[in-house]
Amino acid sequence: MDDSFKISEKRFQSRLIVGTGKYKNFRECSKAIKASGAQIVTVAVRRVNISDKKKPLLMDYIDPKKITYLPNTAGCFTSNEALRTLRLAREIGGWKLVKLEVLGDKKTLFPDMIETLKSTEILTKEGFKVMVYCSDDPLMAKRLENVGAVAIMPLAAPIGSGLGILNEVNIKIMREKTKLPLIIDAGLGQASDASIAMELGCDGVLINTAIAMAKNPIQMAEAMKYSVIAGRKSYLSGRIKKILYGKASSPKKGLI
Repeated sequence: MDDSFKISEKRFQSRLIVGTGKYKNFRECSKAIKASGAQIVTVAVRRVNISDKKKPLLMDYIDPKKITYLPNTAGCFTSNEALRTLRLAREIGGWKLVKLEVLGDKKTLFPDMIETLKSTEILTKEGFKVMVYCSDDPLMAKRLENVGAVAIMPLAAPIGSGLGILNEVNIKIMREKTKLPLIIDAGLGQASDASIAMELGCDGVLINTAIAMAKNPIQMAEAMKYSVIAGRKSYLSGRIKKILYGKASSPKKGLI
């Protein structure tokens, strides 16, 4: 069964997106991505070398012809910073599919949704296909959809916290309210978190810290791969209804 999903105009088989930061080196990063089966990787334009040939290049380890690069604006705290960063990414590599991230606070790293909404509208008018890191606010998700976002990426918990999904109710409502791909971004810590996200009906998950900072990143990457697959299959299968009391699975008739 083809269970691919579409972001903008491109289809992907893997619903796991992996970040390229925090690894010991590019070689470890490359091995983890291969183990994860991911077809999209995020690249922090302000932090990762993708153009200076005198230094180690990410492209030497992760082939952009085989893996879709998703430039992001990690570390940007204003709309102007984010816009400048993504315009630079377009100049360097011609990238139009991008991940927008405008942070509002250096301690919590929560998104500044006013700046984020404004940036999304501007970038869309400039021809960018914008996947947006955002709060878990269903109303804001709809506004992002209305101004042209191609994917909604709510946080599960603060970036890098590993706390898992803290507000399942909001994620469920967001799933109902938006027709866009819904991808959990930030805060997942273990494989079961990824499964829960998929069981809630999300189209995918983006994971960086939980893989890169694990004691065994390559093994964790593989665990995330299978947890995403399991969670998706569970969601599509349709879970049983929750009931208060026990209910025997065997028939009552024909007892000995």
